[in-house]
Amino acid sequence: MFYGEYQHTIDPKGRAIVPSKFREGLGEKFILTKGLDGCLFAYSSEEWTSLENKLKSLPFTDKDVRAFIRFFFSGATECEVDKQGRILIPQNLREYAALEKDTYIIGVSSRVEIWDKTAWEAYNSDENISADKIAEKMALLGI
Repeated sequence: MFYGEYQHTIDPKGRAIVPSKFREGLGEKFILTKGLDGCLFAYSSEEWTSLENKLKSLPFTDKDVRAFIRFFFSGATECEVDKQGRILIPQNLREYAALEKDTYIIGVSSRVEIWDKTAWEAYNSDENISADKIAEKMALLGI
């Protein structure tokens, strides 16, 4: 399980340090792909396989399913952690998530997300997220 948030920077070559607590769960090689809300998602190989199997079970005749699968898999790449604990984030993924230098790397249960610092702070602003609104929706879900 992944939790917490860490601030890191991306170097001029597009490399970012993966927090050591996240490296333990992700492994030496893991999958990085386009995420939702303008961030990147990172999955351990095991979690990726599980997600892939769930997506394979969806009806490919559904246009929205095909669109999501294309979006999700076309941006996926295998990352390998180097000896300094860094990964190279491919240019296309850096562009997708508007990653330039300052980032937040956050744990979200079964995955890790990589956000541009400004985007993460905007997402967490009072305008976008409210503990009261979240609590109301969780109550509707029975949580």
